[in-house]
Amino acid sequence: MNGGLLVAGTTSDAGKSVVTAGICRWLVRQGVKVAPFKAQNMSLNSFVTRDGAEIGRAQAMQAQACRVEPTAHMNPVLLKPGGERSSQVVLLGRPVGEMSARGYHGGRQERLLGTVLDSLAELRASYDAVICEGAGSPAEINLRRTDIVNMGIARGAGLPVLVVGDIDRGGVFASFFGTVALLAPEDQALVAGFLVNKFRGDVSLLEPGLEMLRGLTGRRAYGVLPYRHGLGIDEEDGLRVSLRGSVRESAVAPPLGEDVLRIAVCAVPLMSNFTDVDALAAEPGVVVRFVDRPEELADADLVIVPGTRGTVRALQWLRERGLADAIARRAAERRPVLGICGGFQLLGEHIEDEVESRAGHVDGLGVLPVRVRFAREKTLTRPVGEALGERVEGYEIHHGVAEVTGGEPFLDGCRAGRTWGTHWHGSLESDGFRRAFLREVAAAAGRRFVPAPDTSFAALREEQLDRLGDLIEHHADTDALWRLIESGAPQGLPFIPPGAPA
Repeated sequence: MNGGLLVAGTTSDAGKSVVTAGICRWLVRQGVKVAPFKAQNMSLNSFVTRDGAEIGRAQAMQAQACRVEPTAHMNPVLLKPGGERSSQVVLLGRPVGEMSARGYHGGRQERLLGTVLDSLAELRASYDAVICEGAGSPAEINLRRTDIVNMGIARGAGLPVLVVGDIDRGGVFASFFGTVALLAPEDQALVAGFLVNKFRGDVSLLEPGLEMLRGLTGRRAYGVLPYRHGLGIDEEDGLRVSLRGSVRESAVAPPLGEDVLRIAVCAVPLMSNFTDVDALAAEPGVVVRFVDRPEELADADLVIVPGTRGTVRALQWLRERGLADAIARRAAERRPVLGICGGFQLLGEHIEDEVESRAGHVDGLGVLPVRVRFAREKTLTRPVGEALGERVEGYEIHHGVAEVTGGEPFLDGCRAGRTWGTHWHGSLESDGFRRAFLREVAAAAGRRFVPAPDTSFAALREEQLDRLGDLIEHHADTDALWRLIESGAPQGLPFIPPGAPA
């Protein structure tokens, strides 16, 4: 088998990442050596490979679904937004500069097609199958000329295309038909069929519509996936805790028992790697919520200031909303606060930034004895260490270099009173360390909360990926899917001119 497939979607958040991971896990359980691929990803949730390359978190999780180590070839182009109109371009795991959307789509993106096709060819030479994920919709006709992630990569590599639609949003039949009808004949020839995602109810009620869609397009449905809670893998964007925990955005938590721990995460602008809190939400008895008002910190046992692509901008946002003063008061009262990466940097005394914001000298919140200077070279590492008597693993992605001038050591950062700061993303996924940290938080907050002794975050991730594999195995036509991956799109699929039904 030397096959491939592009999983496209009628919209963003149609379920492409989940379906790709599910197909990967289903295939690896069949003994297939499989790898994920996304030519271009736009996300502030990223990960560092063992050789120091930065890729999207979703592709790292899809690699876990494949039971292989992630590499830069699995996500050769990563765009990290720094504002409304510009992004940092990460090429094969390394930042190569900032670029406006107009500049990127005006020529740079098209020149990257060869690079992404080379990465895909590298994977296809090493694996039995490569399951590719598209971005947004393949029918974004204004961007088709420079497309390197949807039909551009499908046509360049001769990949069959499966279009996923989220029926929970409504209008899925129109979305399926419209997606195909807007494509050029050469692109339409690669669209093999459709996969319905998030269906609720009796599938027999959907079947007449699927038959009508086949009559209109000449393309079949490869399955109907039922709606399931808690199936999201690491998100590209959006605030979502993907395992056991709950998220209440901009809402004060309801009264809870003394054996429950409440965690408030400040929803700072350009928030990055908010998946750091997934491991906390996976703990029984822990409630995680994202907040944006100072009163929402009042009942929190722990406040987290997460990573951000705009440290100075996040600092200004905290001050404008009154959250900065609330955090400073918490720290002075010795109530627990944790800063991660950009959140750690802004808790310090001052920041020198001529790289990210170009704001120069900016005063931080002054609750940690740290001075930060932004370097042009980005730190990309996978550190291992010890804290609170436990082994810890993490990964670092930052331009800010922290000079710690006091306090107690804490990973790469420090602790002052009950305020902790570190650049290490993913540290809370280390089970022993997470439990030790939560015990300290509970003691400081006067809660009777005791971490469960047997919660394994890695095991929960594996269970989640197996559930995705089950979803494909039980609700997709896997025989037809196998043929599609192995042999490509069926020959002779009809061309659908726009407006054909009328």
